[in-house]
Amino acid sequence: MKQKILITRPLFPDVVDRLREYFDVTVNEGPRYTPEQLREALRDKSGAIIAGGEKINDAVVAGLPGLKALCISAAGYNNVDVASLTRAGIIGTNSPGPADETVADFTWGLMIATARRLVEAAHWVEQGQWKGSANRLFFGVNLCDKTLGIIGMGRIGQAIARRALGFRMKVLYHNRRRLDPTLEQECRASYRTKEDLLKQADFIVLAMPMSPGNYHLIGSAELGLVRPSAMLFNIARGGLIDEEALVEALRERRLAAAGLDVFEGEPAIHSGLMGLPNVVLTPHIAGGTAEAQHGLASLAADNLIAALGLGPQAGHPPSVFNPEVLKK
Repeated sequence: MKQKILITRPLFPDVVDRLREYFDVTVNEGPRYTPEQLREALRDKSGAIIAGGEKINDAVVAGLPGLKALCISAAGYNNVDVASLTRAGIIGTNSPGPADETVADFTWGLMIATARRLVEAAHWVEQGQWKGSANRLFFGVNLCDKTLGIIGMGRIGQAIARRALGFRMKVLYHNRRRLDPTLEQECRASYRTKEDLLKQADFIVLAMPMSPGNYHLIGSAELGLVRPSAMLFNIARGGLIDEEALVEALRERRLAAAGLDVFEGEPAIHSGLMGLPNVVLTPHIAGGTAEAQHGLASLAADNLIAALGLGPQAGHPPSVFNPEVLKK
């Protein structure tokens, strides 16, 4: 008899078909589960593929002895209480890698849209206000020959940095650990303290994962260090920025502009950000291409198959974030 698994949100049909070769598969085609519904749906399952948004904690997974693996179809897993999984003896995996280049592409699109005021200009045209030359009305700023500061120099940060070469930008970075010199050279990036980076960069990009130590990494004190002409971009996690402090800095023009794809209370957005002319807001879509999402789903499937002891990688899922469970 095949082991039973749950897929909490619809996946690509070819990925589901591959999983059906190994498992008895249930796919949630309806609304997102509440925590209580998710726990009930997992009750008779050996494993699950979880979308990026479900909250996983003791209330969901404790007391489910048959549940062996939860595999996240996303690189980030800050929605998961890793300690809860580990206490329950459940293997947890994520899907790092497939969306890296996609997110880097989007970051540059967001920077260009913000610096060149593309959203403002597009709305102006759509409203029928273009009657003649726009002249100076939508003057923006160049990206080329400016200084790019990246906070968080993992795979995505590095991919963003590599693209800066075409803009002749000087690249500064701050990271928990300094990169190997060979990798610094490859990215043409120079290490700085966070404070120095904030003081020196024209364009500041947040590209690190969320953790308790990173909560409100950018607040009033940090925004007090940036140049009034600087622009801030967040394609990582919303809780990295104190949005109240950000709104004040944008309104007072102590920060020239911001481009945000993620928000602390998403899908709710701080009301102060709405309607500001110097922000570009997008609905957490940096990884939103079919290629990237298919790659994430495929890696999640690889992880689940291996975690439940099947397939060519049986017992050795590619990307485990609590390997101590495997050792047991």
